[in-house]
Amino acid sequence: MQKRAVVTVVGKDQVGIIARVTNVLAEYNMNIHDISQTILQDYFTMMMIVNIAEQDQLEHVLAAFEKIEEEMNLSISIQLEDVFQAMHRI
Repeated sequence: MQKRAVVTVVGKDQVGIIARVTNVLAEYNMNIHDISQTILQDYFTMMMIVNIAEQDQLEHVLAAFEKIEEEMNLSISIQLEDVFQAMHRI
């Protein structure tokens, strides 16, 4: 059964953010189900809902995102949708 995960990206706007993040998702065969992005002043923000086949993929995806975070000075997170919803329930 496929699960869904929430990916968030925040940082100073620069060329290549979307390409770098979505290339990691494609490498791990994670399809983007929904996406929202905006630029607030000079800050880029993006949130995606992605399909994830295997939960153990998250470790590898996180490691790839950490490299991008360091190189581009971004904050990138990924967590299972049910965990995200539980954390943000009022």
